Amino acid sequence: MTAAKGLEGVVAVESQISSIIDDQLTYVGYTIDDLTEHASFEEVIFLLWNKRLPNKQELTELETQLYENMTIPEAVIEHFKSYDIHSVHPMTALRTAVSLLGIYDAEADDMSEEANARKAIRLQAKIVTLVTAFSRIRDGKEVVQPKKGLSYAANFLYMLNGKEPEDLEVEAMNKAFVLHADHELNASTFTTRVCVATLSDMYSGITAAISALKGPLHGGANERVMDMLLEIGEVDNAIPYVQEKMANKEKIMGMGHRVYRSGDPRAKHLRKMSKELTAQHGMEKWYDMSVKIENYIKEEKGLPANVDFYSASVYHSLGIKSDLYTLIFAISRFSGWIAHILEQYENNRLIRPRAEYVGPTHKVYVDINER
Repeated sequence: MTAAKGLEGVVAVESQISSIIDDQLTYVGYTIDDLTEHASFEEVIFLLWNKRLPNKQELTELETQLYENMTIPEAVIEHFKSYDIHSVHPMTALRTAVSLLGIYDAEADDMSEEANARKAIRLQAKIVTLVTAFSRIRDGKEVVQPKKGLSYAANFLYMLNGKEPEDLEVEAMNKAFVLHADHELNASTFTTRVCVATLSDMYSGITAAISALKGPLHGGANERVMDMLLEIGEVDNAIPYVQEKMANKEKIMGMGHRVYRSGDPRAKHLRKMSKELTAQHGMEKWYDMSVKIENYIKEEKGLPANVDFYSASVYHSLGIKSDLYTLIFAISRFSGWIAHILEQYENNRLIRPRAEYVGPTHKVYVDINER
């Protein structure tokens, strides 16, 4: 046996959910460009879970079910309030809250197809409330309940900020959710499939996925991009800052990708939204700074920006704090994780790879008095 470090190049599962071929991302055969420009996030949720786009009645039903299931147990809200709220990492809070939700779901351990379909709705619906409730409690504000008639993306911004968002803000949030919904067999998705392949429940699978997403090499990159932009401060400081980082062999977050070689196909959509949003909110410097950095890194290292790079300035323009960026990633990726969980259950086999042993051999036990 020969190990492939990081499992690079190893095909572990067959899937009908998403694909990355020739640097093109598709969901169930639809290109990310097509979906980002035309689909609502709710349509994408349905697509990933059912392997087809919904008709009008099915979409309306899904939108209604998501709205009706957004409320979270009061015990979860009280749990947030019991934290040392300013010291706990938001992803830690989210991981614990999702696990806690399972306690209040009478169907948590029901593995039937019908029960899993209902749990999928509840989890996707409640994630926006978990994130917004945590944020508002941390800021000393009252939790805002969802508003009927608003889309999933609009309700997220409404519950987060306490006011109805503008059309451009909803468009940007919807696009961000669509772009992050699934990404083949990334670290968190593989984690959730490994977990539920043991026939563990959906709450366990999602909790495991959140734990993997928390790491800065996966979901935490956009948070670090915004921290970098804030540290740079002004457009004129961008190139000297990057040059110094490169001279010290420090990584510039948001550049390049493990899978894509010629460029992340998702980045251009958030680049466009960053330009429009920062202009609307008088924050053009964040976009201008990002463009200068991207162009310089591309010229010097041949590395284009990935989806995390421009999502940072988009979220900042929406008034979202940087330590919540990975949670937004999770809101969107719930749809993909759930799709993979359901697919794993459909044709399950325990995922149990082998390890290439590289330690010592032919050792002989020596009595403790002789060591």
